[in-house]
Amino acid sequence: MSIISAPNQGLRAWLMTDTPTSRRHAQLAALYSAWLSLRSNTMAMLGLCILILLLLVAVFAPLLAPMDPLAQDLAGRLAAPGEGGHWLGTDTLGRDILSRVIYGSRITLYIVTLVALIAPVAGLLVGTIAGYTGGIVDAVLMRITDIFLAFPRLVLALAFVAALGAGIENAVLAISLTAWPPYARISRAETLTIRNSDFIAAVKLQGAGPLRIITKHIWPLCISSLIVRVTLDMAGVILAAAGLGFLGLGAQPPSPEWGAMISEGRKVILDHWWVATVPGLAIFTVSLAFNLLGDGLRDVLDPKEGKSG
Repeated sequence: MSIISAPNQGLRAWLMTDTPTSRRHAQLAALYSAWLSLRSNTMAMLGLCILILLLLVAVFAPLLAPMDPLAQDLAGRLAAPGEGGHWLGTDTLGRDILSRVIYGSRITLYIVTLVALIAPVAGLLVGTIAGYTGGIVDAVLMRITDIFLAFPRLVLALAFVAALGAGIENAVLAISLTAWPPYARISRAETLTIRNSDFIAAVKLQGAGPLRIITKHIWPLCISSLIVRVTLDMAGVILAAAGLGFLGLGAQPPSPEWGAMISEGRKVILDHWWVATVPGLAIFTVSLAFNLLGDGLRDVLDPKEGKSG
């Protein structure tokens, strides 16, 4: 047994060394240290486990769903949980709620992934350009950012969807257009702190231009703050997407989107509570998981903010 564990102990010692032998070694050691810190946070690990479970459910939805999520059975409509082989009951059209919730996880992950790819990148571009350039460029970009921040996110998203038209792609675009300003603010603040640093001055003396400085030296230092913000914002993104679906402006019927399922269930919530409660619990669980993981990542990647919060 000692022979088997020896390589693992050697790898652990290599990752935890205080004197890395290369840049890659230092990066791997930093990642391992961050993982150890995150692993010690029970709530963060609970959130991570829930999100991994959500991902597995979305990937293996055809195997996990007991029935076709779109198949209607009017004779078995509004069946209570456990009746007729429907573990979580059926909705107003007799569709299996469990199957619809399972397939709805795909829509939720689709929205979250696209927003996480669009909004932070747009905010990072605007914030770093504004912070590094300064002057009139900074003033114009930040005033545009302030205009977006002046409106409640859901109200602004409703306005964009009304202009673009209903649909899941337009909902993703609308949410992304309302989500980028906080990332721009964070990136600008980080850039203002970094741009006058000694190492930036040294890079300039070596002949590096603004584009190289921003992409190679400023962006990497902004990433940790953005990761924390993205994780914490995902709960809001899910709620915004569910709100648009609830109002009929997100994923269109018969797509098993959780917000649309709640909208359908509210009509019969007094007598048939499970129709709206089950997708509501799904939204609550996933949102809570993102918040728990975000708090843990903040403690690991941004210790000062974690202590102050």
